Amino acid sequence: MTHIASPQNPRLKAVRRLHTKRERGRHGRFLAEGEDLVAAAQHAGRAAVEGYRLAGSGLGGDDFLDVERSALASVSTLGSGTRVIGVYEQRWDAPVGPLCVYLHGVGDPGNVGTVLRSAQAFGASCVAFGPGCADPHGPKAVRASMGAIFAAVLVRVSDVADLPGERVALDASATEPLRGPMDPAQGAITLLVGSERDGLPADVLAASDRCARIPIVSESLNAAMAATVALYEMTRRPSRVPAS
Repeated sequence: MTHIASPQNPRLKAVRRLHTKRERGRHGRFLAEGEDLVAAAQHAGRAAVEGYRLAGSGLGGDDFLDVERSALASVSTLGSGTRVIGVYEQRWDAPVGPLCVYLHGVGDPGNVGTVLRSAQAFGASCVAFGPGCADPHGPKAVRASMGAIFAAVLVRVSDVADLPGERVALDASATEPLRGPMDPAQGAITLLVGSERDGLPADVLAASDRCARIPIVSESLNAAMAATVALYEMTRRPSRVPAS
């Protein structure tokens, strides 16, 4: 079994570079830290990049590279270090229905990761990213996704016209409340979600087919909560009124 002892090992340096968005984009890779995330990748059929499945000394099996725990901690983004790290290829696809979530200006990586988790939970067909969004492959977003990063279909979009189906913008000032569930016979739907502070910009609202609000008592929800509530509403089973 290969053993790595030095934090200056070239393989560990390559992992450390993936802490930055620029290097993640340059190499098309990202890291996942912890047994749960690495297990989620395996469950989703996502293999780590060859030679980049790392475990602290005595903690991994034969399919891990053995790394001194102090050396592994030196490339971790967690303050307490981690037991295992895997490096994975990024995957970007084309927009697809029947239910897409589009994020615009959602800059908090925790919110981005939570939206991925909710999208997986409610069976969304893809999550699309517009301008100003945090990198879904950043360490904080990956952790917040709780493994959904490996199962969700991720999309880059520069024009909302490329989004599938009817475009429904979540807008706190809209007069129409969001109503579900969606009817598959009516075609695909894309839910458009903006940042908590600024919402969706005017040009995106104008390019939407309709705007709808989530009826709440308080002023607003953060992006992750809004997306989760909207996904629930769109995918809930219609209630049945008992026959009299």
